Amino acid sequence: MSQVSDVSLANQGFSAFRTELNNILGALNSMHSGTSRPSSATTGTMWLDTTNSGSNSLEIKFFDGSDDISVATIDTSANTINFLDSVVTGINIVTDTSPQLGGDLDTNSFNIKIDDAHFIADDDGNEQLIFQKTASAVNELEITNAATGNAPSLGASGETNVSLNLLPKGTGKIVVGTGAAAASLSSNGANDLVLETNAGTNSGNITITDGANGDINISTNGTGAIKFNDLALIPQQALTSSSNSVAWDTQAKPNAFHLTTENTTFAAPTNNVEGSFICLEINYDGSHTIAFNTVFEFAASTAPTFTSTDGKTDILVFRYNGSVWQEVGRTLNLSES
Repeated sequence: MSQVSDVSLANQGFSAFRTELNNILGALNSMHSGTSRPSSATTGTMWLDTTNSGSNSLEIKFFDGSDDISVATIDTSANTINFLDSVVTGINIVTDTSPQLGGDLDTNSFNIKIDDAHFIADDDGNEQLIFQKTASAVNELEITNAATGNAPSLGASGETNVSLNLLPKGTGKIVVGTGAAAASLSSNGANDLVLETNAGTNSGNITITDGANGDINISTNGTGAIKFNDLALIPQQALTSSSNSVAWDTQAKPNAFHLTTENTTFAAPTNNVEGSFICLEINYDGSHTIAFNTVFEFAASTAPTFTSTDGKTDILVFRYNGSVWQEVGRTLNLSES
């Protein structure tokens, strides 16, 4: 303990003067260290509390005239200092090449500035997030967290209309999904989803329209064509009869087949789209008769004589003109095998 009762020199002989001066200088040199505030303390005195020195901890305190305010703690084992106030100004950390936080960093409504082409590193010192600067930038990324049941957002902010660029390097790709389940790409809200190139300049597009009966539109650019480099397959699906009638949703089953089990009439189809084509394969499992609703129009307005023979097949193709399904092709009396 190095404290004195006061730091004022009294008139005295040289020997006593020297002793008192040495005591005062010793107190100042040790920052008035002790387990309690020095009796010489006055408003503005800084002193060193050594109460916990046995556990390698010292505490710097400031006397404001009535109370001692803790300023910082010193770990004499780790050779570190921890300022206790949440707002400390004027501290130069440039000389500390590996500063560490003792708690969360609160920017206190200020910003963090990062030099161009510098980064946030992982705990091994490897680059994890690199920041690149654009002169006079006005647009930026905005990251928003979310409550339970909602998705966080990565968006663009700044001007009224701002695109968002995702830039792979070289021949790299933008990959979505977890790798453990199917990946989904969706518009935000009840809006169409458009896929295009070159930010929409000189580009065809694929548009998935929103809505209960939304279309998928494929549009070429200029004289471009829609090309299929492999077989364009519409899977064939079964139509079954009930009470001698077949119901046909032409949108869900444009390529259909029917295995007869009874004499059957094909009822007026549903979900018809003008300009669409449908194909029907009839396989006879017995000598069953076939008939069609009047919405089906055959060549010369006369239905063909269907095969109606066990083990045989008839194939018909129709096109919808907006009011009736017009026959555009037929092949009858084929062998099933």
